[in-house]
Amino acid sequence: MFGNETITDSNLPTIKEATILAKEAEGYLHNADYEKSFSTSRLALEQALMINDDYLIARSYRNIGSTYEELFEFEKAVFYYKKGLIYADRTLNDTIKNALNNNLGNIYCFERKQFDKGLNYYKKSLEYGHKMADNSQIYITELNLAWAYFYSKNFEKGKSHLDFINTYKNKYGNKVTIVALNMLNGMYFGNRSEFEKASLFFLEAIKLGNEGDEKLDLSYAHEEYAILLMKMGNYKEAYENLVLFNKITEELDSSNEQKKANAAGVNVELDEYKRKVDAIEHENELQYKSLQQSRIIVTLFVIILAVFLLLFYSLYKNYNFKKKKNAELIIANEQLSLAKEKAEVASQLKSQFVSTITHELRTPLYGVLGITNMLLDEHKELANSPHLMSLKFSARYLLSLVNDVLQINKIEENRIVLENLTFNIADEINMIKNSLSFIAKNHSNVINVNIDPEIPEYLIGDKLRFSQILINLVSNALKFTKNGEVNINANLINVENTLHYIEFKIKDNGVGIAEEDQDKVFEKFVQIGRKEIDYQGTGLGLSIVKRLLELFNSTISLESKTDEGTTFTFTIAFDYDPFRTISLINNIQVDLTAGQIFKVLVVDDNSINQLVTKKIIEKHNYKCTVVDSGLAALEMLDTLQFDVILMDINMPLMNGFETTRRIRKKGINTPVIALTAYDKEEISEEAISAGINDILIKPFAPALLVKTINQLIFKAKEVPFV
Repeated sequence: MFGNETITDSNLPTIKEATILAKEAEGYLHNADYEKSFSTSRLALEQALMINDDYLIARSYRNIGSTYEELFEFEKAVFYYKKGLIYADRTLNDTIKNALNNNLGNIYCFERKQFDKGLNYYKKSLEYGHKMADNSQIYITELNLAWAYFYSKNFEKGKSHLDFINTYKNKYGNKVTIVALNMLNGMYFGNRSEFEKASLFFLEAIKLGNEGDEKLDLSYAHEEYAILLMKMGNYKEAYENLVLFNKITEELDSSNEQKKANAAGVNVELDEYKRKVDAIEHENELQYKSLQQSRIIVTLFVIILAVFLLLFYSLYKNYNFKKKKNAELIIANEQLSLAKEKAEVASQLKSQFVSTITHELRTPLYGVLGITNMLLDEHKELANSPHLMSLKFSARYLLSLVNDVLQINKIEENRIVLENLTFNIADEINMIKNSLSFIAKNHSNVINVNIDPEIPEYLIGDKLRFSQILINLVSNALKFTKNGEVNINANLINVENTLHYIEFKIKDNGVGIAEEDQDKVFEKFVQIGRKEIDYQGTGLGLSIVKRLLELFNSTISLESKTDEGTTFTFTIAFDYDPFRTISLINNIQVDLTAGQIFKVLVVDDNSINQLVTKKIIEKHNYKCTVVDSGLAALEMLDTLQFDVILMDINMPLMNGFETTRRIRKKGINTPVIALTAYDKEEISEEAISAGINDILIKPFAPALLVKTINQLIFKAKEVPFV
């Protein structure tokens, strides 16, 4: 059996003294000075309890348990190991968890003979070893597993563990484990009746055991070799090895160190009882204080009752007055209820108006942006045309305005639900930095990014809304700064279970915000500082930031001085769960169809949209057929087959939903992608019921359309539509 005697030091300066004591106790244990190991572990445990450090408490309990195990006090060893495991499970330190589970496995397998329980502890230890990628600890646990299986005569299950330690013995084995390794090989070949091989391994184990300090393993080697010799019929040598086994065992049992350590060991146990007594006394004291408080409460209750009786008369006099007022309030409430209904109708009309306006604006914007890109693709000489660039910029700016208005509307109606996606926060921030480099260059600014290295590589949260917050703040800072710099700082400030609280600071040295204007900047459509320079924007950016942060249960603070710059600060709690991260990454769809040629049917009544969509599709070498109505699409599908259908929603006579329903009734399983200017959340439910596979909102990036087409075609080929 092999225990893990050394635990990695945490190097925390606030617990330096307790850490040194724990390390000294481990040294005494390693040198078999059990008395000093007990007394030093007790001091380390006292200090760890005082500073409430779960890791050091677990480490001290493990040292005490290991000392008892060395002295063959296995019941006490199990008691302290399990106490240590309680505190270890409260920490993120997998090393101490690995050690405690390994040591419990040793006792349950080899001392208590409870193999199922012992093997479970070993397997937990092995999990933590793989999690830490600590191959030396994995090697020890694998050796213990092989030994436990062989000890319980289950050689088939132990064989895989023996193969592992034989494979890595030169890389991770040492003088401590080599005796046991040879003994295990002897046991295995002895079980297979390969006596010559088995004898060679046992003799090598005995030779190395005599040369080294591992006398306990040497005794086991003599015992197992004697069993092999008995099986071979060599009773004389078997008896000689049993005599050597008994001799070594007696030498180990007669150690005087146990007697010296008993007194210190009793002190450790007394400390435990003292803590229990202290807890009971503390509980009694609390009960006494509670009794005193109860007496005070009774006295106060009598006083309050007297006051209440005096007030009751006053309330009775006011009853008639309130009765009259209640009648007036009933009338007022009816009026308020009517006003509320009118307000709800007005709110619904506002939502319908916003939805209609965004649809009507997005449809022509899709054509403007699409034709602009077509001109740039077909006429390379216009790539530097200021007129064409201005047209593209204006269209994008108008699209940004539409999206801002829609975003505010969705937040106010509580229609945004945060998603949980895995992402790399450093990559996300640097991508935002690169995307805003054009604005930075126009204003001669520099963007600096500083990310705390303690922040985990992958976090879980809504990266889209987080990016919207950061883009609004950084672009705002760039617009109001010239010939300066904008700093993006991210620092880990707190960890609670799996939640990592990260503080973000966006700091610029621009024009700043006057103190009297700082309370206004987060209101809708408010623009500060437009006296001399006409800064573009809707005045919605900071309002969106504030409302998105409320979805994250966070707030934003502002520090600014005129002509000195502005700093925005907010904190978001992201989840960190490596196992869940791996699951989310594995579920990400991969486009496996790129480079193939597919037949695409476009159903759209708008001729400009037809032109733009067809151009995007043909640019990627796909075959494209265009029809201008749902009826024409149904007739086309009676004679031709397509790999995917791009369906407009808002069409006369028969809209995209009804067209898709009729396609599905024909038994046609071709994937359908809705290309629409409506907001996705408004039509998702009806789209799913109609049989539409995915929705893209106009205007969209051509790459997104191609990726969606490829993924749906691949999925359709793997799993037919039902």
